[in-house]
Amino acid sequence: MTSGQLKYEKFMVDLTREYRPQREWAEGRGLYLIIGHFLVGVAGGAWIFGHLFDHPASLVCSFFLAVGGGLCHLINLGRPERFWRMMRCIRTSWVARGFWGISFFMVGGIIFLPALVFPDFLWSADSFIAKTGEAIAWVGAVIMIGYMGFAYMVSKAIPFWNSPLHPVLYIAYALRGGAGLLFLLAPMYALAPRLEASLLQSWIWITCLVIALWGVEAVAVMSSGDGAARRSFHELFKGNLAGYVYIGILLLGLVVPVFLLSGVAVAQTSLSLAFVGLTSVIGDLFIKLCSVKAGVHIPVRI
Repeated sequence: MTSGQLKYEKFMVDLTREYRPQREWAEGRGLYLIIGHFLVGVAGGAWIFGHLFDHPASLVCSFFLAVGGGLCHLINLGRPERFWRMMRCIRTSWVARGFWGISFFMVGGIIFLPALVFPDFLWSADSFIAKTGEAIAWVGAVIMIGYMGFAYMVSKAIPFWNSPLHPVLYIAYALRGGAGLLFLLAPMYALAPRLEASLLQSWIWITCLVIALWGVEAVAVMSSGDGAARRSFHELFKGNLAGYVYIGILLLGLVVPVFLLSGVAVAQTSLSLAFVGLTSVIGDLFIKLCSVKAGVHIPVRI
């Protein structure tokens, strides 16, 4: 049986279900979109924190993460060579806006970062050219951390995604991922103790914000009476995705980082902070994976 036939058979089985799971953004090429959203989110967050904490290494890493995220977006397309046609739909498509954001970020980074990394480059980091590139990259970074939540929110056929909290959550994920990346780079590019403490506080507050937003969304879903949205939460905490949630999100993404930061077992060092960053970022990847895979369509009434 060919892959097309398998997809058809799976689609026919899905149609017999009351709550049909969405697979376009969760399986096959759709996984590249999830990875792409994850990478560009971390890239945007790292760009912000890299500037706030004067950390050039994170700025360079954010650029390459954005490049990887852009490639994943292209692979997700059925005809990648026609991506320019999709980018023309900027008035109606958040995915198109995301492509423009990634493009701005990469163009700005190409102009700004060489002058920042190489002192003897053709223009200096303080020059008009470099500052222009930096400004373009900032525009791209803001779009990158903002467009993903809106891309899901406008999907009215999937109630779990169609929530005003989704854009705020994805911005929080991006900031948490950016802080995690700085921790991950700590063994090679350490921060001053004062800045390290400030970054740690930022990560804690953003993590608390993510937890609070999830709590608000849980209450909103369970009190809404929408069967499809409630089904999504069932899949997350009691269904097929429960293992990912409890092990990937809660254990790796939350319990392990908090345990490492508590100082109970190990002293707080650059290496322990790197593990905090790694587990935090992995947890964020699981959050996005589970949020997308949990989406189910509104039942079709005949």
